[in-house]
Amino acid sequence: MTKGDIRILSVQLHPEANVRDLGVIIDSRLTMADHVTAVCKAGYYQLRQLRGVVQSLTSEAAKLLVNAFINNSLDYCNSLCCTA
Repeated sequence: MTKGDIRILSVQLHPEANVRDLGVIIDSRLTMADHVTAVCKAGYYQLRQLRGVVQSLTSEAAKLLVNAFINNSLDYCNSLCCTA
C-alpha cells in the first residue's frame, strides 16, 4: 500500500491527480488549472486549423466560423470555473 491509496473493504484504490468527466478536467485541488490549460491548447489548435480556410472567406464569414469553434469550447462548462 503506497501513500495516498485508499482501501475499501478488500479493494485497493489508487486515486488519480487529474480526472476528466464530461470533457472537464478536475484536479485534486479543484483549481481547474489543468482544464483551463487544455481549453487554451484546444483553442489555439482550432485557430491554427482555420488559418488556411479563413483566407478564402469574407470577413463576416471568418468571424462567424471563429466564434463557432472558439466560443463553443470556452462556454462549455464555464460555470464550473466560477467561484462563489
